[in-house]
Amino acid sequence: MSAETAVLTPQPPARRLPGDLAIWFFILAEMLAFAVFFGSYAFARAKNVEMFNLYQQTLDRNAGAINTLLLVTGSWFVVLAVQAAHRDDQRAISRNILLGFLCGAGFLVVKVFEYAAKFGAGISLSTNTFYMFYISLTFFHFMHVLLGMVILAILWFQSRQGVYGSHHSNGLESGAAYWHMVDLLWIVLFPLVYVMR
Repeated sequence: MSAETAVLTPQPPARRLPGDLAIWFFILAEMLAFAVFFGSYAFARAKNVEMFNLYQQTLDRNAGAINTLLLVTGSWFVVLAVQAAHRDDQRAISRNILLGFLCGAGFLVVKVFEYAAKFGAGISLSTNTFYMFYISLTFFHFMHVLLGMVILAILWFQSRQGVYGSHHSNGLESGAAYWHMVDLLWIVLFPLVYVMR
């Protein structure tokens, strides 16, 4: 192949990491923090399996499953928003970010009802080791969902101003990456705390 032919041959687009590099460092740091939490939970559970199994049965698995569905669906909408940005479909960007936000809001509502039931029954961090982990892990995740919703709200507002499109989707991709991390962490947390025996 001559040099002239090589210049005329279209090259595939270079692969790149979506979003900013800084968000990926932040995501890795957050996942490391959760990994330590998950490891501590597994270690404590191994030392007292019967107690963990007993109190695990008091959790509402249906609520946990609904929340899993809400977060996975929310992530799907966020993916659709990023795809819409790549094809310059402004209405679809805003609509899908809003739908992702609403899925996050649904998750928080379900968790608030779960917490209300537990706290109403007199359960707290000091009740026992299982509930200490259940409340700590799920509340830590709850706060990450809340931050993810703040990010989605900012992205929605910016998308309404036409900020994102094929010319610029870096900020949207960064926010989407964070939201997917929140989803992924719940996909580990739900079976670990609610289901695994």
